[in-house]
Amino acid sequence: MPTRTIIPFAQANLGDDPPPRWEVEERLKGFLNRIRAGKAGPEPDRSPKDRNSRDRTTTRDRHRIYRRAKRYLERRDAATGLAHLQDDDRDRLAALRDGAWITRLGTEHEADVIASALHEDMPWMGPATERVWHAMRRAVRTGSPGLPLPPLLLLGPPGIGKSHWARRLGTLIEGPVTAIDATNEPASFVLVGAQRGWSNTQPGRVLQTILRERCASPVVIVDEIEKAGVTTSTRGARFTLTDGILPLLEPATARDWNCPYFRVRFDMSWIAWVLTANSLNGLPEPLLSRCPPVPLGPVPRADLMRYARRDCENRGLPEPAIEAVMDCLATAPPAAAGLSLRSVRRLIDRIETLATMPTLH
Repeated sequence: MPTRTIIPFAQANLGDDPPPRWEVEERLKGFLNRIRAGKAGPEPDRSPKDRNSRDRTTTRDRHRIYRRAKRYLERRDAATGLAHLQDDDRDRLAALRDGAWITRLGTEHEADVIASALHEDMPWMGPATERVWHAMRRAVRTGSPGLPLPPLLLLGPPGIGKSHWARRLGTLIEGPVTAIDATNEPASFVLVGAQRGWSNTQPGRVLQTILRERCASPVVIVDEIEKAGVTTSTRGARFTLTDGILPLLEPATARDWNCPYFRVRFDMSWIAWVLTANSLNGLPEPLLSRCPPVPLGPVPRADLMRYARRDCENRGLPEPAIEAVMDCLATAPPAAAGLSLRSVRRLIDRIETLATMPTLH
């Protein structure tokens, strides 16, 4: 099924660590000694003791060698694009030294299988599944090295499984999944990170996931984005989650995204964004233009019952317990308040507890 492609992710030189200064000094000293001995040329590998056995350098020479070695290492450091980082941050970025992997499909049939599995599990999410299906097939036809899935804004009532659908998508394309609750994380910091100087500064959750998994194409879920608030600094600057996400939804800017924490540019264009919302109230027009809503309705009773039976069977519940769940759903009024995927899971949890309780004597 899905395979992996390695891509360059950071616009910085994350190659081998520079040599220690003493080693550079020894090489320069050896080169100077060979010049003075009339044997200038590449220095063979020898121990420091051998190199110092005929040392012709003076104190002045050694000072010059020290300055030259120091200047060489400083310029080499500046050329990496990481000179401004502390050692611990460089160590964190070292995980991306060989690049990061992204998910790739080899045939359109693989895209069909993934879309079919999504639809089999959650047929009421058909409009979202269809968009992903067409994007996966297009990626295969164009020979894309990965899966450039369009950002999705799933618009529908609560409890229909919008986040569950996104997690299932991540499982099927074999990519890591991270979820951000916009209600609890109103500012952009949790998403993209913050510049040094803020309290508890750190990289954003998305980049943390990429560094941990070494994957540049995670599925990122932003739940209830319409409820994201505003954080204001002591100087009056406003920071919103929706403003922070806008550059990451546009492929051109996401490909050259400048991380405020590391101050290094990364290719964030392979992320699969799934935003969920119960309404469009409060969502800015720039977000809606980059991420057109995918309207979704309530889960039909027949789909709820099929989902419930499959969940019960996966939990290994006995048939009488499964029938009890089916009876509850079948006899619920057509407009039963709260009848949703979430309430069905709670019902199954309660019946599972009853079915597995020890018999009292």
